Amino acid sequence: MTSDPAPAPNGETDAELALRLAIETGRRLVSLRDEMFEAGAGSWEVMDTGDAVGHAYIAEQLRVLRPDDAVLDEEGSEDPRRFTSDRVWIIDPLDGTREFGEHGRHDWAVHVALWGGTDFTAGAVSLPALGAAFAADPAPTLPDVDRGRPRLITSRYRAPYAAVIVANALECDAIRLGSAGAKAMAVVMGEADIYLHDGGMYQWDSAAPAAVALAAGLHVSRIDGSPIVYNQRDPWLPDVLICRSELAEPVLAALWD
Repeated sequence: MTSDPAPAPNGETDAELALRLAIETGRRLVSLRDEMFEAGAGSWEVMDTGDAVGHAYIAEQLRVLRPDDAVLDEEGSEDPRRFTSDRVWIIDPLDGTREFGEHGRHDWAVHVALWGGTDFTAGAVSLPALGAAFAADPAPTLPDVDRGRPRLITSRYRAPYAAVIVANALECDAIRLGSAGAKAMAVVMGEADIYLHDGGMYQWDSAAPAAVALAAGLHVSRIDGSPIVYNQRDPWLPDVLICRSELAEPVLAALWD
């Protein structure tokens, strides 16, 4: 993974911009959520406003600072430039909207990634309620883990079929969290070992987490072991596997042998 060595006119490299956008968007969302709940707003109003505010801030920053770049944003309209561009920002301004709308939950995230045509050239994920942020450059250092049973992290609401197979085959302990970014960063932080999802998602759900995970040295692929290619015309992405490298072979063998 590489980062853009040439500063933009405002002095930020792509890597610096990705990290700043993830952190600053998160700060704005934390303040917004606190203010809205204190004012008595309902969960749906908090969720809708959070999506809109996060999108508006990142979209304006990219419009001003990277006007020639294409954008694939969950909350934005289709940018046709992305089909011919080798610089596409893949954004989820509020990953885990449902968790954001639940007072006190921390498992939501902000995703900012730059796809360079064949791989990521920048990426960052912030977990604003925890005051934490992770970047592809500089990459996180994976902590050493020493536990008898692997920890597999999955959705709060459902256990994907592939995850059940792996959990049974590897005798995993299960952890449940909300957003994709929170689950992926749990593996980066060493709180979990495997994040496996086969229920379908969109490219913006996993792009920035994948960029950070790859930079950290984790295994990232589709659940058949093939690499994930981003900025596809159809934004739907059926599945993803992010895990510690030493577990990739056992996980894939459990699924396909």
